[in-house]
Formats: sequence, C-alpha cells, structure tokens
Amino acid sequence: MSGARGQRDASATDRPGDPARARLAWRCRRGMKELDLLLEGYLAARFEQADEAERALFASLLALPDPELARHLLGGELPADPALAGLVEAIRERRGYYVR
Repeated sequence: MSGARGQRDASATDRPGDPARARLAWRCRRGMKELDLLLEGYLAARFEQADEAERALFASLLALPDPELARHLLGGELPADPALAGLVEAIRERRGYYVR
C-alpha cells in the first residue's frame, strides 16, 4: 500500500516488462480486499524467484472460483492437491511463501 489509504502501490504488482507477470497480477484482483492483498503479496514477494513449476502452480490456484479460493485462503480449508495445499498454507502463513 502506498501512503494514501486505500491506494495500492503500483510497483507491487504492475511492473512493466513481463507479460506473464502482468497477466497474473490482473488475475490476483478478485474484488475481495483480503484475497487481493494475499495474492498480490505473494506475487510481489515470490514471482521473481519462482521457477516455472511454482508459477504454474500459482496460476492454477488463481484459476479456482472465488468462493473456493476464499475457503482455502481465508477459511482454513486446504485443497486436495498437496502441491496447492502447500502453496495455500505458505500464502496464509506468510512464511516466506512457497519454496520447495
């Protein structure tokens, strides 16, 4: 967040140059502030270091419907897929995010 309340820091998710990152940044905007902050926080913290497998896993998480994504990230329910569950736990716990 920037200095003004309610305004996002554009540098966190809107860095130019990488179309894949830009697509993911757009998909992080879910219309629910809590989800937006968690997803955009992951993207800002991990995208540059993430390998293709982790980026693909994040993209598959973003493909989930909003209610399911909210249950996983906000409601404590884990996905059945162990890899997605690990990513969800890392995002929820903010523990350095997902690193294999």
